[in-house]
Amino acid sequence: MSNTKTVRDVRTISTEELAAKLNRNEKFEFWNVLTNEYYGNENIKGSRHVPLDRVGREIAELKLPADAEIVVYCAGPECPQSGAAAEKLLTYGYKNVFAYEGGLEEWEAAGLTIEAEKPAAKGAAPANDPGAHSCH
Repeated sequence: MSNTKTVRDVRTISTEELAAKLNRNEKFEFWNVLTNEYYGNENIKGSRHVPLDRVGREIAELKLPADAEIVVYCAGPECPQSGAAAEKLLTYGYKNVFAYEGGLEEWEAAGLTIEAEKPAAKGAAPANDPGAHSCH
């Protein structure tokens, strides 16, 4: 894992490190934490949508142990939602938390798989539009 830190000692993971974990079929919670307002029905393959405002309820419902590994991501490097989710998880006592700050933007730029949950809503930015992955 990368030694890069964000606010409040959130550990980060690089595109290469995350891709390697997924290729090794490692078991960990992997969440797209974009709020519903910004979520474009796209996820990195192997992850699922858990909106930032639902993170607390999700860990309560799943009854995740405090040592559970959790990787969170959002739209890209300019989006603060993955850092906010990771900080929230740290506040709840989770220690094995990583923010993938590259998000959908860097994952797609690296030629890696993005899955659409369902067809984009009418008027939504197309997936190949550089502005499609945004949280601002």
